Amino acid sequence: MSPLQRFIQTHPRLFVLTGAGCSTDSGIPDYRDQEGEWKRPPPVNFTAFMHEPASRQRYWARSLVGWRRFGNARPNATHHALGRLEQRGQVELLVTQNVDRLHQLAGSERVLDLHGRLDQVRCMDCGWRLERADFQRLLGEHNPAWLPLEATAAPDGDADLEQQDFTRFEVPPCPSCGGIVKPDVVFFGEHVPRARVEEATRAWQAADAVLVVGSSLMVYSGYRFVHAAARAGKPVAALTLGRTRADPLLSLKVDASCREALAFVHEADEAVTA
Repeated sequence: MSPLQRFIQTHPRLFVLTGAGCSTDSGIPDYRDQEGEWKRPPPVNFTAFMHEPASRQRYWARSLVGWRRFGNARPNATHHALGRLEQRGQVELLVTQNVDRLHQLAGSERVLDLHGRLDQVRCMDCGWRLERADFQRLLGEHNPAWLPLEATAAPDGDADLEQQDFTRFEVPPCPSCGGIVKPDVVFFGEHVPRARVEEATRAWQAADAVLVVGSSLMVYSGYRFVHAAARAGKPVAALTLGRTRADPLLSLKVDASCREALAFVHEADEAVTA
């Protein structure tokens, strides 16, 4: 039995916190290297998006191209393994820093989208909402010349679309009030809604232990729960490649790919059904 398997077996009510490493096997790139440093420039800042039309043009032009791959991503073995742990009754709550909804597609139900969900957009003025797939069609209707463009996939539905004149890109306003339309996700520089923080806090307090999967915890919004749980005496295990911000707090560190380290979950289910 591996140390991770023993940790999960010993602590049957887990607070699970996941990050970008869960989704890389689904073709969604991550932001950071194994030292926790940025691989690329940080994503768009909330203040810039809200106050600079050029930032919105650049964001939505790249998103128009990047959404085609992101919107077609499917859960991988890691998502399915965590879904099976929930089915066994071992997950108090799964808090994900990802915005791809792949945990839900894999069958997990006890999921909190800490940073929101990219498959929806909303108006920042009147609250109007729309599915991202429908907004994709609206973007294409306003910018048909951009539809054939291809680019390398970047994290969270972005694309490395360079050497383009983004001033030519038309960002459609909210059809209800003419306001600014934004993905229903928490941008850098934006606060996580208090209700989500409170729900996650109640969950780690009720859990036996914390399991971090595929996150360096460099972003405070997720790290805060691990830090608080460790200070409260909860055992914390982290499964991720490379350094995490919480390394000094960990009871167990598994430096391996999420898929490989959680393979025993599938193997155990197959043994039961054999």
